[in-house]
Amino acid sequence: MAKDNDKEFLDFIVKALVDNPGDVKVDRKVDEMGVLLTLHVNPEDMGQIIGKAGSTARAIRNLVRIVGLKNHARVNLKIEEPEGGRRPRPEAPGAAPAPAPAPESKGDLEDLNL
Repeated sequence: MAKDNDKEFLDFIVKALVDNPGDVKVDRKVDEMGVLLTLHVNPEDMGQIIGKAGSTARAIRNLVRIVGLKNHARVNLKIEEPEGGRRPRPEAPGAAPAPAPAPESKGDLEDLNL
């Protein structure tokens, strides 16, 4: 039984999902808590890995845990956020604009109007 089955399985699954399979990197770390697989992908592929409302990521985590159970190991998956990660979400059309920041008070002396 090869000990890196979980890593190879994750690598295979993720490369099949993304547009840039050459940028996929999986790190495997074993400690007293079990096995931690860390996934690095191209920033453009993050949406495909996470999926709508995290459904794809949840499914991948479940599959990796099942492979771990078959090998009598506790396996967890961490998806690394790429450098420059989260882009601000575009505002939805028709959404209320963000409130403008309140003007700063310059102190109590100006309020006195002396």
